[in-house]
Amino acid sequence: MKQKGSVGSPMNIVRHQSHAAIRCLGVIAGALLASIGLELFLMPHGIVVGGMTGLSALFAFKTEMRLGLFLFLFNVPFLLLQRNRIDFTFGIFTVLGLLVFSLGTVILHPYPSLTGEQLPAALLGGLSLGMGIGLALRFGGALDTAEQAAEFMRFGIISPEWIILIFNCTILIAAGFHFGFNQAIYSVIAYILAFEAVKIPVQGFRFTYTVLIQTRNYREIQADLQRYLNLSAAFRTFSADNGEEHGILECECNRLELFRLRAIVRDHDADGKITFRF
Repeated sequence: MKQKGSVGSPMNIVRHQSHAAIRCLGVIAGALLASIGLELFLMPHGIVVGGMTGLSALFAFKTEMRLGLFLFLFNVPFLLLQRNRIDFTFGIFTVLGLLVFSLGTVILHPYPSLTGEQLPAALLGGLSLGMGIGLALRFGGALDTAEQAAEFMRFGIISPEWIILIFNCTILIAAGFHFGFNQAIYSVIAYILAFEAVKIPVQGFRFTYTVLIQTRNYREIQADLQRYLNLSAAFRTFSADNGEEHGILECECNRLELFRLRAIVRDHDADGKITFRF
């Protein structure tokens, strides 16, 4: 006899299907918002951002082919190459998002820009693109596989974060050479705004974060957090694989203090890990 609320019960099946439908709609909404940012603000003004989206835009400008084609061709291969390292559901929602993202840019391509000024285009386009990418991430998909590409191409001591940074800088420099210095400035503005806007759907409008710091120099960091930021950090210790004593510090930190907190941790332990609990 099946118990009420069991895994195979009709109620759980309906709940699971509703959850999947909401995630699909969230990813689709994010993809449409991102395509609006690209085709109705950024692309008509020659403004390029980073990631695979920026690389696709450069190729679209150079070849005069549709942006949507490059968005799909550049993103999907790295998703397939990393298929054994990513969650199956995440892969499905990412392919769905990329399909809608690509088709959205193709459909919106004939329409004119919603603004004739470059600065509003950079601001609104970066905000729309970033919010769209963040919305897709929030519901379990992705619209840019630069992170998967960095994981696949990592070599030596260079971390994926550095590979992404170098990749994005290369795209922005190439855009500067192609469109000129003024366009490069607008591209940087749009990139920074998009980068920050991604966090809004994912993290929400939080002003305070719970920060976890894993470090071997926990006593010094704890003292400096108290001295310079007036932050009281609780800690617990554990033994690493090499027998060295490490500690995990936990404290509440507001958004304006994050940069200084990171600097304090890096000063005492360049290998310290900082994570956030939402």
